[in-house]
Amino acid sequence: MRIITGRAKGLRLKTPAGLATRPTSDRVKESLFSILSGLIDFAEVESVLDIFAGTGALGLEAISRGAGSATFIDMATADIIRDNLTRARFTGCRVMRGDFERILRRLGSQFDLIFSDPPYSTGLAQKSLELVAELKLLNAGGLMVVEHGAQETLTGSFELVRRINYGNTTAITILRENSS
Repeated sequence: MRIITGRAKGLRLKTPAGLATRPTSDRVKESLFSILSGLIDFAEVESVLDIFAGTGALGLEAISRGAGSATFIDMATADIIRDNLTRARFTGCRVMRGDFERILRRLGSQFDLIFSDPPYSTGLAQKSLELVAELKLLNAGGLMVVEHGAQETLTGSFELVRRINYGNTTAITILRENSS
């Protein structure tokens, strides 16, 4: 797993041992960021939120492409994310360890781009989407990207921009906040 392009292009990311996490593959990440590059200018993205961050790969890729800062949330991999931030020489980022719902409820800020990559088929993809909407964490015009099981369907108040299936197991849904 590596950063694809930008300031930290080619940096191999530290990953947790074992199969407890399911990092987004480089192929899926490359496809996703190609799509996102057609929707947003990363240099105009001031703040990124990476929920269920794992290695931090999605938020790190956004920063490498020009996003200003990122907040990473994960229950178990905060030390790995911090190490990856240090190795990429990215500063001004927050890493928060703990339950995503509790952390989201106390963030008190909005984001231009939000990634959510929870374990598949647990209901957490839908829950994270609902919480982001309820807490108004996404800026007007901002994007939320949810990676989830291909069999899962997400519903909510955000505008569907695109859904992409990657085989029979993985899907990515891109949503936009329309309210002003």
